Amino acid sequence: MRRVHIAVSGMVQGVGFRYFTRNLARSLNLTGFVRNTRDGRVEAEAQGDQAGIGAFINGVRTGPSGAMVSGVEVEDIAAEPGEEGFEVRF
Repeated sequence: MRRVHIAVSGMVQGVGFRYFTRNLARSLNLTGFVRNTRDGRVEAEAQGDQAGIGAFINGVRTGPSGAMVSGVEVEDIAAEPGEEGFEVRF
């Protein structure tokens, strides 16, 4: 089980990035959340197996068609046992 914190910068707000991220995570059976930050980035925490997390990171490097990702920071963090689902937070 791996959990990561991801911060995505670029033109990532107002382009459906959070919903893209949620759908990607759910398709990979990951748990966690995604939200916009006040500084214009999108941040997410995702948890699941190594292959799923790898595919998730690759997916957010591109984002939805309207996004322009300029940077992705990934940090491994402690897993959260018992977490369910992946949600968009506001």
